[in-house]
Amino acid sequence: MAESNYFFKIFGNSPVAPLQQHIEKVIACVEELVPYFNAVMKNDWVEAERIQNIIVDKENEADDIKNELRLHMPSGLFMPMDRRDILEVLDLQDQIANKAKDISGLVLGRRMTLPEKVQKDYMPFLSRCIDAIKVAQDAINELDELVTSGFRGNEVKRVIKLIKQLHVIEAETDAIQVKLRADLFEIEKTLPPIDVVFIYEIIKWTGDLADRSQSAGNRIQLMLAK
Repeated sequence: MAESNYFFKIFGNSPVAPLQQHIEKVIACVEELVPYFNAVMKNDWVEAERIQNIIVDKENEADDIKNELRLHMPSGLFMPMDRRDILEVLDLQDQIANKAKDISGLVLGRRMTLPEKVQKDYMPFLSRCIDAIKVAQDAINELDELVTSGFRGNEVKRVIKLIKQLHVIEAETDAIQVKLRADLFEIEKTLPPIDVVFIYEIIKWTGDLADRSQSAGNRIQLMLAK
């Protein structure tokens, strides 16, 4: 009972409030990648380091919410959705913030910029991946209304529409990622081999932002099916 009281003291009466708080922090973390890469592409490593510290701080804030939920969410709490589903979505959101931190850390650690041929498509790619996270957030923010409606009616239709939108965006990011890899392949012989390896990794990790968002949407879709 004490654990349950602690949970509600932190997160209120909503079983999905911590997910909503967490993804808000995740998006705040990932959005910093835009000014971060703007600085990287100008070789402004002082500014890049400043922003990377912000990314780390925001990822830590998201971790604090994640840890509070994991530690204090009571296993016996009656909810209209499975506790495991909530924790699974939380884990996927956590992976998004972790990727943002990993991307910024790798680039800063190696003082690594992107070739001009890759730069022109990378920023739209990153922006579209962030769009995917925001659509996932919209779906998660609808969970309260889904609970209230008993997982029926117009709220279900709205969430399904958001999940379909998420699939469209993820497919777009996959297509951009293929083009980025092809562009890099064309010029990779002109670059230091170790840099090429890590640039491919940055492209992959950025795509993972959208992939994890889609996975969160898929998990929500499974919750609706239950």
